[in-house]
Amino acid sequence: MRQHVNPLSSFYQVERDLSPLGELFLDPNLPLHLDIGCARGRFLLAMAPQQPQRNHLGLEIRRPLVQLAEADRERLGLGNLRFLFCNANISLERWLANLPPGCLDLVSIQYPDPWFKTRHHKRRMVQPALIEALAGAMAPGRQLFIQSDVPAVINQMLEAVESSAAFEPLDGGAWLQENPLGLATEREWQVLDKGLPVYRRLYQRQGRCASGDQALHNPSAEKSLAERSARP
Repeated sequence: MRQHVNPLSSFYQVERDLSPLGELFLDPNLPLHLDIGCARGRFLLAMAPQQPQRNHLGLEIRRPLVQLAEADRERLGLGNLRFLFCNANISLERWLANLPPGCLDLVSIQYPDPWFKTRHHKRRMVQPALIEALAGAMAPGRQLFIQSDVPAVINQMLEAVESSAAFEPLDGGAWLQENPLGLATEREWQVLDKGLPVYRRLYQRQGRCASGDQALHNPSAEKSLAERSARP
């Protein structure tokens, strides 16, 4: 069962200072993988030793899960992995703006809390402002991976990504049959074990026009309503 916290409550609306890379990682010059909404962190705890060529940072709004994940990381002695507590929609933008150019190599957002009730949709993590902040910190060619098992949630995520006009799909506009990261989250294993579908998309940060102030044309942002209605 998912354990929710209300990201709009006053406690989670406080911006929290996130440590710079030099205080987080043994080698802060490695490319960075940012996993937003990392939950208990087992996905990154498995990935970090498999991909030592990257630093991996997990962000999570549920502090107890961060504390458990950090305890495991310390026990394993993983210098290329850290977990931080924050509300990404409040605390991440300023931190991203201060990253060294070209540092952010990969962003993954996997199985965010669905908040099924219509009046709670504004609590969903993936909002256009978050995608814009990520795009501003990513160099052309860097990748954004999103997935969910809830059709309404993945469709909202697609809307936010495509409306930014900063990303182009690397999956031909179709759902990925396999996870391109090669490791499944706990939620993903639960869904697959039940034989239920997973909706995955992989995007690449687009380049910019010569003027440097306008994103390149993004055909995926101009899909018709009829095409959108064909999604799950």
